[in-house]
Amino acid sequence: MTGADTARAASDPEGDPAPAVPGAGGDPTAGEIRLPNRPESASAARALVRSALLDRWGLPEALAEDVVLLVSELVGNAVRHTGAQTLGLRVRRPAGRIRVEVRDPSRELPCLLPVHGLDVSGRGLFLVDHLSDRWGADLLPHGKTTWFEVRAEER
Repeated sequence: MTGADTARAASDPEGDPAPAVPGAGGDPTAGEIRLPNRPESASAARALVRSALLDRWGLPEALAEDVVLLVSELVGNAVRHTGAQTLGLRVRRPAGRIRVEVRDPSRELPCLLPVHGLDVSGRGLFLVDHLSDRWGADLLPHGKTTWFEVRAEER
């Protein structure tokens, strides 16, 4: 995230109204989409990202499926663990990659924990770690952005 991106993301007031879910709209490739801190936001985020990857950029279905799964994990983690009123979702396409960012007001960093065969939860970051090319979290003055990147062929 560039300094300008960080400043822009951090300047959004936490109190901004979030769209009602379901049916949250917007284009996460044009700027940050605000989602309410509710479990339904994971579904809305999946739909928004799927549309961006398939309809806007014409990327392969298999790539879209992986990215949508990882989006669901990051949004789900933010809903469960941050106590945010709203979350931010943004999708970018730097050269040869797809980058998805989920912003929340918590400064607590995500932690990749070991996963065991019978675990029924706690696999989100494990999936992000294994299916993305790289991931991380950037601290902001008032929260953090958790992100992942995957390779994508240029058109």
